[in-house]
Amino acid sequence: MSHPGVSGIYGILPADLEMSDLLNRAEAALKGGVKTLQFRDKKQGFRGVLKRGKALKALTARYDAKLIVNDSIQLAHEIEADGVHLGRGDIEELTLIRQNAGEGLILGVTCRADATFASHAIESGVDYLSFGAVFPTTTKPEVPTIGLPRLQKAREMFPDANIVAIGGIRLEAIAAVKSTGVDCAAVISGLFATDDIETTARAMVDAWERA
Repeated sequence: MSHPGVSGIYGILPADLEMSDLLNRAEAALKGGVKTLQFRDKKQGFRGVLKRGKALKALTARYDAKLIVNDSIQLAHEIEADGVHLGRGDIEELTLIRQNAGEGLILGVTCRADATFASHAIESGVDYLSFGAVFPTTTKPEVPTIGLPRLQKAREMFPDANIVAIGGIRLEAIAAVKSTGVDCAAVISGLFATDDIETTARAMVDAWERA
């Protein structure tokens, strides 16, 4: 792997938030010790996304955290993000994508539970693999649940890969997720839909570190 990749608690910000809400939630997670955040935006025009992305990058830099952009290598380059995450629908030619991303960007992909695709992704120079949904999730209810045993199986199949677990992960499951040997737990509503994001983030980081 050409990068240290990602590790610990990986906060995926809710999509399409307006600027102050986005930055408030992001900062609460960063104050709680989260070291990787992902920025997703589907609805805003490019200028609006660029503005919020730049503000988010400045914020993550202040906390010495990584910023990963969802779906857009162009946006990742423009805001000098640390990486880009691509879903299954975005991937035509992984080797080409790796070249476009350049060596400077961490490149992550959604594998769901597809070991053949994961193997291809590793060969293409992808930096981390995301497996899930680990548990049932409200964010993407259509994604099949794989459970902890299949997550552990992914770890065994790809012993040297940087692996992110995603899908329905809440505070009480952090230790169990880490016990499968994965490098990272990605959280969306389990962190950002809670009443006190900073406190939840701190508890998640603490649970991960102690597990």
